[in-house]
Amino acid sequence: MTALLTAADFGPHEALAARLLPHATEGDDGSHDLAHIHRVFRNALKIQAGEGGDAEILAAAVLLHDCVAVEKSSPLRSQASRLAAEKASGILAELGWPKERIEAVAHAILTHSFSANIKPETLEAKMLQDADRLDAIGMVGVARCFYIAGRMGSGLYHPGDPGAENRPLDDRSFAIDHFPAKLLKLSDGFQTETGRKLAEERHERLTLFLSLFRDEI
Repeated sequence: MTALLTAADFGPHEALAARLLPHATEGDDGSHDLAHIHRVFRNALKIQAGEGGDAEILAAAVLLHDCVAVEKSSPLRSQASRLAAEKASGILAELGWPKERIEAVAHAILTHSFSANIKPETLEAKMLQDADRLDAIGMVGVARCFYIAGRMGSGLYHPGDPGAENRPLDDRSFAIDHFPAKLLKLSDGFQTETGRKLAEERHERLTLFLSLFRDEI
Protein backbone atom coordinates (compact mmCIF):
# COMPACT_ATOMS: atom_id res chain seq x y z
CA MET A 1 0.00 0.00 0.00
CA THR A 2 1.25 3.49 -0.84
CA ALA A 3 2.32 5.43 2.24
CA LEU A 4 -0.21 8.08 3.27
CA LEU A 5 2.61 10.52 4.00
CA THR A 6 6.08 10.55 2.46
CA ALA A 7 9.19 12.71 2.69
CA ALA A 8 7.78 14.85 -0.11
CA ASP A 9 5.09 16.06 2.32
CA PHE A 10 7.74 17.60 4.56
CA GLY A 11 9.09 20.26 2.24
CA PRO A 12 11.34 22.18 2.27
CA HIS A 13 13.08 19.50 4.36
CA GLU A 14 12.37 16.51 2.11
CA ALA A 15 15.93 15.18 2.21
CA LEU A 16 16.09 15.29 6.00
CA ALA A 17 12.63 13.76 6.27
CA ALA A 18 13.64 10.89 3.99
CA ARG A 19 16.38 9.95 6.48
CA LEU A 20 14.42 10.50 9.69
CA LEU A 21 10.84 9.42 8.93
CA PRO A 22 11.68 5.69 9.29
CA HIS A 23 12.51 6.49 12.94
CA ALA A 24 9.77 9.07 13.61
CA THR A 25 7.14 6.90 15.30
CA GLU A 26 6.62 3.51 16.86
CA GLY A 27 3.62 1.60 18.14
CA ASP A 28 0.01 2.06 17.10
CA ASP A 29 -1.05 5.25 18.90
CA GLY A 30 -3.12 7.23 16.41
CA SER A 31 -2.71 10.41 18.45
CA HIS A 32 1.09 10.25 18.07
CA ASP A 33 1.32 8.85 14.55
CA LEU A 34 2.87 10.23 11.37
CA ALA A 35 -0.14 12.47 10.81
CA HIS A 36 0.59 14.08 14.20
CA ILE A 37 4.22 14.57 13.19
CA HIS A 38 3.06 16.23 9.97
CA ARG A 39 0.66 18.57 11.76
CA VAL A 40 3.36 19.58 14.24
CA PHE A 41 5.75 20.09 11.32
CA ARG A 42 3.29 22.44 9.61
CA ASN A 43 2.74 24.30 12.89
CA ALA A 44 6.50 24.60 13.32
CA LEU A 45 6.92 26.07 9.84
CA LYS A 46 4.34 28.75 10.63
CA ILE A 47 6.03 29.62 13.90
CA GLN A 48 9.54 29.56 12.45
CA ALA A 49 8.47 31.90 9.65
CA GLY A 50 7.62 34.48 12.30
CA GLU A 51 10.39 33.76 14.80
CA GLY A 52 13.49 32.76 12.81
CA GLY A 53 15.97 30.31 14.27
CA ASP A 54 17.74 27.27 12.84
CA ALA A 55 15.27 25.60 10.50
CA GLU A 56 17.19 22.31 10.19
CA ILE A 57 17.49 21.81 13.95
CA LEU A 58 13.79 22.55 14.35
CA ALA A 59 12.82 20.18 11.53
CA ALA A 60 14.93 17.35 12.95
CA ALA A 61 13.47 17.89 16.41
CA VAL A 62 9.93 17.82 15.04
CA LEU A 63 10.55 14.66 13.04
CA LEU A 64 12.01 12.80 16.03
CA HIS A 65 10.15 14.30 19.00
CA ASP A 66 7.90 11.23 19.38
CA CYS A 67 10.37 8.56 18.23
CA VAL A 68 9.79 6.65 21.48
CA ALA A 69 6.20 5.64 22.25
CA VAL A 70 5.03 5.69 25.87
CA GLU A 71 1.32 5.32 26.61
CA LYS A 72 -0.36 8.12 28.57
CA SER A 73 -1.29 5.59 31.25
CA SER A 74 2.29 4.34 31.65
CA PRO A 75 4.26 5.18 34.81
CA LEU A 76 7.13 6.03 32.44
CA ARG A 77 5.11 8.79 30.73
CA SER A 78 7.12 11.61 32.31
CA GLN A 79 10.27 10.01 30.89
CA ALA A 80 9.02 9.83 27.29
CA SER A 81 10.75 12.99 26.06
CA ARG A 82 14.04 12.00 27.70
CA LEU A 83 13.91 8.58 26.06
CA ALA A 84 13.08 10.18 22.70
CA ALA A 85 15.94 12.68 23.06
CA GLU A 86 18.39 9.87 23.76
CA LYS A 87 17.19 7.82 20.80
CA ALA A 88 17.24 10.86 18.51
CA SER A 89 20.81 11.63 19.55
CA GLY A 90 21.90 8.16 18.51
CA ILE A 91 20.10 8.41 15.17
CA LEU A 92 21.66 11.77 14.32
CA ALA A 93 25.12 10.59 15.44
CA GLU A 94 24.87 7.69 12.98
CA LEU A 95 24.06 10.23 10.27
CA GLY A 96 27.24 12.14 11.09
CA TRP A 97 25.73 15.21 12.71
CA PRO A 98 28.16 17.30 14.82
CA LYS A 99 27.82 17.04 18.58
CA GLU A 100 26.60 20.58 19.19
CA ARG A 101 23.77 20.25 16.68
CA ILE A 102 22.76 16.89 18.09
CA GLU A 103 22.64 18.45 21.55
CA ALA A 104 20.44 21.26 20.23
CA VAL A 105 17.95 18.80 18.76
CA ALA A 106 18.02 16.67 21.92
CA HIS A 107 17.32 19.68 24.12
CA ALA A 108 14.33 20.64 22.01
CA ILE A 109 12.93 17.11 22.21
CA LEU A 110 13.63 16.79 25.94
CA THR A 111 11.78 20.00 26.80
CA HIS A 112 8.80 19.79 24.44
CA SER A 113 6.70 17.56 26.69
CA PHE A 114 4.13 18.94 29.15
CA SER A 115 4.65 15.98 31.48
CA ALA A 116 8.46 16.41 31.54
CA ASN A 117 8.05 19.96 32.95
CA ILE A 118 11.50 21.13 31.79
CA LYS A 119 11.89 24.71 30.57
CA PRO A 120 13.03 25.12 26.95
CA GLU A 121 16.11 27.34 26.74
CA THR A 122 16.68 27.72 22.99
CA LEU A 123 14.47 29.28 20.32
CA GLU A 124 14.18 25.97 18.50
CA ALA A 125 13.08 24.22 21.70
CA LYS A 126 10.49 26.91 22.35
CA MET A 127 9.16 26.61 18.79
CA LEU A 128 8.88 22.82 18.99
CA GLN A 129 7.03 23.02 22.30
CA ASP A 130 4.60 25.56 20.85
CA ALA A 131 4.09 23.57 17.65
CA ASP A 132 3.39 20.37 19.56
CA ARG A 133 1.01 22.06 22.01
CA LEU A 134 -0.97 23.62 19.17
CA ASP A 135 -1.89 20.06 18.20
CA ALA A 136 -3.26 19.46 21.71
CA ILE A 137 -5.79 22.28 21.60
CA GLY A 138 -8.51 23.25 19.14
CA MET A 139 -10.63 20.65 17.39
CA VAL A 140 -7.71 18.32 16.75
CA GLY A 141 -6.94 18.46 20.45
CA VAL A 142 -10.54 17.50 21.25
CA ALA A 143 -10.34 14.52 18.89
CA ARG A 144 -7.02 13.40 20.33
CA CYS A 145 -8.31 13.73 23.89
CA PHE A 146 -11.22 11.38 23.30
CA TYR A 147 -9.11 9.01 21.21
CA ILE A 148 -6.61 8.64 24.06
CA ALA A 149 -9.43 8.27 26.58
CA GLY A 150 -10.75 5.37 24.52
CA ARG A 151 -7.32 3.70 24.50
CA MET A 152 -7.18 4.05 28.28
CA GLY A 153 -10.71 2.76 28.79
CA SER A 154 -11.90 6.04 30.32
CA GLY A 155 -15.50 7.20 30.53
CA LEU A 156 -16.64 10.37 28.78
CA TYR A 157 -17.56 12.18 32.01
CA HIS A 158 -18.65 11.69 35.62
CA PRO A 159 -22.45 11.48 35.33
CA GLY A 160 -23.12 12.73 38.85
CA ASP A 161 -20.66 15.64 38.80
CA PRO A 162 -19.39 16.31 35.25
CA GLY A 163 -17.89 19.67 36.20
CA ALA A 164 -15.92 18.25 39.15
CA GLU A 165 -17.52 20.76 41.53
CA ASN A 166 -17.48 18.38 44.50
CA ARG A 167 -14.75 15.92 43.57
CA PRO A 168 -11.11 16.03 42.45
CA LEU A 169 -10.40 16.01 38.73
CA ASP A 170 -9.62 12.54 37.42
CA ASP A 171 -8.67 12.61 33.75
CA ARG A 172 -7.64 8.96 33.77
CA SER A 173 -11.22 7.98 34.52
CA PHE A 174 -13.14 10.72 32.67
CA ALA A 175 -12.14 12.26 29.34
CA ILE A 176 -13.81 15.61 29.93
CA ASP A 177 -11.76 16.12 33.11
CA HIS A 178 -8.69 16.44 30.89
CA PHE A 179 -9.92 19.83 29.70
CA PRO A 180 -9.59 21.69 33.03
CA ALA A 181 -6.75 19.40 34.17
CA LYS A 182 -4.50 20.22 31.21
CA LEU A 183 -5.90 21.37 27.87
CA LEU A 184 -7.37 24.67 29.04
CA LYS A 185 -4.07 25.56 30.70
CA LEU A 186 -1.87 25.10 27.65
CA SER A 187 -2.53 28.42 25.90
CA ASP A 188 -1.08 30.34 28.86
CA GLY A 189 2.28 28.64 28.49
CA PHE A 190 3.22 29.30 24.87
CA GLN A 191 6.83 30.37 24.46
CA THR A 192 6.82 32.47 21.28
CA GLU A 193 4.74 35.42 20.16
CA THR A 194 3.76 33.66 16.94
CA GLY A 195 2.78 30.54 18.86
CA ARG A 196 0.66 32.55 21.29
CA LYS A 197 -1.26 34.18 18.47
CA LEU A 198 -1.99 30.80 16.86
CA ALA A 199 -3.00 29.37 20.24
CA GLU A 200 -5.59 32.05 20.99
CA GLU A 201 -8.02 30.93 18.29
CA ARG A 202 -7.60 27.25 19.10
CA HIS A 203 -8.18 27.90 22.79
CA GLU A 204 -11.44 29.64 21.91
CA ARG A 205 -12.52 26.57 19.92
CA LEU A 206 -11.64 24.37 22.88
CA THR A 207 -13.74 26.40 25.30
CA LEU A 208 -16.65 26.53 22.84
CA PHE A 209 -16.59 22.74 22.51
CA LEU A 210 -16.57 22.27 26.27
CA SER A 211 -19.47 24.70 26.68
CA LEU A 212 -21.56 22.90 24.03
CA PHE A 213 -20.68 19.49 25.45
CA ARG A 214 -21.75 20.49 28.94
CA ASP A 215 -24.98 21.95 27.55
CA GLU A 216 -25.87 18.63 25.92
CA ILE A 217 -25.24 16.49 28.99
